[in-house]
Amino acid sequence: MNVSLRALRYVVAAADCGNVTEAARQLNVSQPSISAAIAQTEADLKLQLFVRHHARGISLTSAGQRYVNEARHLLAHARDFAQTAEALGDSLRGEIALGCFLTIAPRFMPALLARFAEVQPGITVKLEEGDQREILDGLLSGRLEIAVSYGYAVPEELSGELLIDLPPLLVVAADHPLAGKSVVSLQDVADEPFLLYDLPHTRDYFFSLFDAAGITPRIAYRSRSYELIRGLVGQKRGYTLHNASPRTTMAYDGSRVAVRPLKERLPPVKVMRLTLRRQPMRPAVEVFARFLSDAFSPGGMFAPGSIAPDMDDRSRDHLA
Repeated sequence: MNVSLRALRYVVAAADCGNVTEAARQLNVSQPSISAAIAQTEADLKLQLFVRHHARGISLTSAGQRYVNEARHLLAHARDFAQTAEALGDSLRGEIALGCFLTIAPRFMPALLARFAEVQPGITVKLEEGDQREILDGLLSGRLEIAVSYGYAVPEELSGELLIDLPPLLVVAADHPLAGKSVVSLQDVADEPFLLYDLPHTRDYFFSLFDAAGITPRIAYRSRSYELIRGLVGQKRGYTLHNASPRTTMAYDGSRVAVRPLKERLPPVKVMRLTLRRQPMRPAVEVFARFLSDAFSPGGMFAPGSIAPDMDDRSRDHLA
């Protein structure tokens, strides 16, 4: 069958919008054009891509989901080809769709994206933040081409490269009695209120740390906002745990926290570079993937041992 890029764009837009009318509006074409492209594609393939819901738009069938995943990748290649054809002999060009875990993004992405723009000005990075479930879904659906996230619950369809291990750290108010110690134990705060950064998989990781230490935490607050959690810690409402800790000890509300390493040898989180296993990386994505590996390698901008948050030398030595 002959597949036009226009038809692919129409089908993908309909899938993204879940509504033919909205897809037509976004692409600035008529609604019948979108409907005709879907109908013709389904006829050519002899399968149903969408389920039509009366007055509630459309949704993909399982076959439709696979088709749209492949279509996204093909359209990305087509964009790269068009940009390369326009600038033969010029530096590499293209746009890549990057996903990043919510707490990793503010810690690492500003420096990464700024440096990458300097060395590869022809490549545009479209960043999407999310929790672990959202990042994995984005990769599996083809919405994201590469991601930086944790190694939680990574399915076999994805391949990963370890970038760095981040150990758990204790976060307390700046004037907490433990703030003056170079190293602390979870047992030291066992009876104090715990402030939980409450995201899928993240909460399970933190609970596993308490299980390993033989502690049942007293959960006082739960939040999907880590800055809210840090502010509550700074306001002396309890303590929390974190891995990708900010370099600053000041919370958004102006209160201050102290970050200390733990005596217990508890499992770190693994920061991974994730891609879809069966999908070869486009040239622009491959360039960014190599850039990530270099950034976290010895001598790179985020070399192991160089990213500890603000703490005294004795505490840094414990992390080294």
